Amino acid sequence: MNILQSLVLGIVQGFGEFLPISSSAHLALLPWLMGWEYKGLSYDVALHLGTLGAVLVYFRQDFMDMARQCLKPRVLISDSRVWKLALATVPAGLAGVLLEHKAETLFRHPAWMAVNLMLFALVLAWADSADNDSQERELGYRDFFIIGCAQALSIMPGVSRSGITITAALFLGTSRARAARISFLLSVPVIAGAGLLELRHMQLAELGWEYAAGFAASALSGWIAISFLMDYVRRSSYRLFVAYRLALGAVLLALVFLR
Repeated sequence: MNILQSLVLGIVQGFGEFLPISSSAHLALLPWLMGWEYKGLSYDVALHLGTLGAVLVYFRQDFMDMARQCLKPRVLISDSRVWKLALATVPAGLAGVLLEHKAETLFRHPAWMAVNLMLFALVLAWADSADNDSQERELGYRDFFIIGCAQALSIMPGVSRSGITITAALFLGTSRARAARISFLLSVPVIAGAGLLELRHMQLAELGWEYAAGFAASALSGWIAISFLMDYVRRSSYRLFVAYRLALGAVLLALVFLR
């Protein structure tokens, strides 16, 4: 893999991680379509760490506030935001540990990813059809646990971690903009956890300029994607992403059968 390919994959990761279109599917499918060498899950994690930096920078005030709460144990006990995010992270963490092998093998078959792209696009369209902006409600612990269980499904490329968490939040009655915000905040412990899990397999000798280029590209494009989506969903629905996923899934299925 050369530097240009790494930059392209970094940009794909940055936009795919935060837009509800499945970064993992795009990262697996682009090398398959272009005939590029797949660097493996460790390279994917390097790209994910770039997007981790993007969300930490964009929502730095939120995380600084939560960090201050963690330094004040008495306040932390009553800070539901910290505990809600922690609770929602548990199902995805368990799925990552238990299904790590399938995430690298079975789940990466192009036909499987194409079906996931289309199926969960339709579920997102269903959730998005309810207009919650005028009657938004506060989400409790049970709601965050449900969102966390939905997030665990994103171990399968094509589901989209952001897409499925946004879908779950919409079904639970929150607005489009808050659903996106919840999804972004939830990405931090999941991405960080995946990175730590993969570090045990990585060797320093593996790391090269392609890793650095991918990391930088995913960080910058990730920040742009967050900014775009937070502004876009205040004015419009998720139908644009639904249409894109359906079209991409259909094209991929056609390519699988033709090949």
